[in-house]
Amino acid sequence: MTDTVLDRLLRYVVIDTQSDPASGAQPSTEKQKDLARVLVGELLALGLGDAHMDEHGNVYATLPSNTDKNVPVICFCSHMDTAPDFTGTNVKPDVVRNYQGGDIQLTGDTSRIIKVSEHPDLKDQIGHDIVTTDGTTLLGADDKAGIAEIITATATLIANPEIKHGTIKILFTTDEEIGRGADKVDIAKLGAAFAYTLDGGRVGKIDDETFSADGVEIEITGVAQHPGTSKGVMENAIKAASNIVARLPKDMAPETTDGRQGFIHPTGISGSMDSARLTLIVRDFVNQGLTEKEELLRDIADDVMKAYPGSTMGFTVTEQYRNMKEVLDLHPEIMGNLMEAVRRVGLEPVTNAIRGGTDGSRLSFMGLPCPNIYTGGHSYHSPLEWVSVQDMEKSVETIVELVKVWEERTEQYPV
Repeated sequence: MTDTVLDRLLRYVVIDTQSDPASGAQPSTEKQKDLARVLVGELLALGLGDAHMDEHGNVYATLPSNTDKNVPVICFCSHMDTAPDFTGTNVKPDVVRNYQGGDIQLTGDTSRIIKVSEHPDLKDQIGHDIVTTDGTTLLGADDKAGIAEIITATATLIANPEIKHGTIKILFTTDEEIGRGADKVDIAKLGAAFAYTLDGGRVGKIDDETFSADGVEIEITGVAQHPGTSKGVMENAIKAASNIVARLPKDMAPETTDGRQGFIHPTGISGSMDSARLTLIVRDFVNQGLTEKEELLRDIADDVMKAYPGSTMGFTVTEQYRNMKEVLDLHPEIMGNLMEAVRRVGLEPVTNAIRGGTDGSRLSFMGLPCPNIYTGGHSYHSPLEWVSVQDMEKSVETIVELVKVWEERTEQYPV
C-alpha cells in the first residue's frame, strides 16, 4: 500500500500492451494479459479477494462497502491497451523532477522536443514532476495513468477506513484503442449502477459527451480487361474508389473541423482493377448530423458510379458508438456528484465534448451510464506524450472525494 501513483505508472508503462486492429481476437494481442495478470496480483495483495482476469483479458475486482447506507454501486474503469498509432515496445519513461519551465528535450531521440509553444499546458506545471517518454515510443499514460490512479485511490480507501464509501467495482478493459473495449464486458457480472472512466486529459476537464460514430464500407466491383485492349471496356475499381475520395467535401474532414463539427474521414483504400474496398468513418455529435453525412456520402458514391455503368457498388453502414450525453442527461446526479468532487479538490470543473469516443460511450448504452474523468495526461498516441505526477495525484484525490460525495448524499437506508 506504500506504492505511489508514480511507482505504479512506471511499473505499468514498461509492459507492452499495444492492441492490433488487424486481429479478430479479444484481446487483439495476448500481451495485454501480461499487464492484466500484474494488476490482478496487485489487487489481490490489497485485499480485493475476488480480483480476477476473464478469458477476454478484462480485469474485475470489488472493494466492499464500509457504510450502513445503501449507496449505489460505483464502477471505476480504465483500459490496459495502448494505441497502435506509435510503438509501445521497450518504453523507457523519464521523470523531469521539479520542472522549471521551458522546452523538454527527450533523451532517447533528441530530435523530439516537447515545446511550450506547442504544449501550452506546460506553463501550469512549474514545480511539478513530469513523466515523459525517451522519444522512441509512446508513454502509455493513456490509459495506464488511469489504472494507476484507480488502484492508488483504492489503496487509499483501504488504508483509511474512516472514509465511508459504498461498494466499488473496478474494471480494466482490453482493446479500447481499437474500439472494442466494451465488447466483452459482462455488465451483469460487474453489478454496478453506473461508472466513471479514468481516461481523460487536463485536470479539471470532465467529459460528458462524445461523438456519435459509424463506419462505412464501400465495395466496388469493376470491369477487368487487359490494358492493351481495354478502350471502352475497362472500368477500373481503384479509380472509382479514388474518385469518391476526391469528391469528399474538404470542409468536412478531420483536418478542417473542430469544436462541435463532425466529419467524413477515409481510413483505408485497397484493391485492384476489378475490385476495390474503401473504408471511412463518419462522426457527429448529433445523430441527425451523422445521418445527413452518410446520406451525402451515399449520394457522392452513387453519382461517381454513374460513370461506371458496368460496375456495381455495395454500401454498408455499421454503428460504432453513440454520444453518451443522451444517457447521462437522464441521470444528472452522476455528473452533479462528480462536479462537486472536482470542486472539493480545488479545481473548477469544465465539461467537455470529446471529438472521439471512450469505453464510456459504449458502456452508457449498455446500461452503465459513464462519464469520463481526467487523468492528467497530454499528447496521447505520440512520442511527445507526458503526464504530471501532481496532476495524477489530483485525479486520485478526485476519486476519493467522489466516493465520499456519493456516500454523504445517499439517504440513510439499511443495506
